[in-house]
Amino acid sequence: MFSWFGKVSFVAYTKVSDFAVHLKDGRLMGSLCKSCGATNFPPRADCAECLSDDFEYREVSGRGTIYTYSVIAAAPTGFEEEVPYTVVVVDLEEGGRLLAWLGDTIANDDIEIGMPVQVVPQIFDEIEQIKVYYTVEEPGTTWGKAP
Repeated sequence: MFSWFGKVSFVAYTKVSDFAVHLKDGRLMGSLCKSCGATNFPPRADCAECLSDDFEYREVSGRGTIYTYSVIAAAPTGFEEEVPYTVVVVDLEEGGRLLAWLGDTIANDDIEIGMPVQVVPQIFDEIEQIKVYYTVEEPGTTWGKAP
């Protein structure tokens, strides 16, 4: 049994559990299907293109472009004190797509579909579980990646 991402799993191992280990080590990883070459983020245990389960991890840079975004004014329960906030869907350079919060380096008025951005993982180090969310920042923004 393990407890990562704030959830308890009674499965001792999953095919993509190393994704969490890489995050703890400061690496943002996607998966590459060894059968057809499709890339995914987050990593997929089974390829969405050919259904093969033969994959390897590939580090992704976090560089991407904004696919779409939304300014949230009526927040779901638990986020009432955060409004207004902006969520962004990013197409990653290496393949895959993710949802992130708009970070501090980009103003709401400056955001545009298609603009280049840097995805930055925000990992809570003060707790044992892996708790992560992503922010979208200006291109070139660095973060505490492992060597």
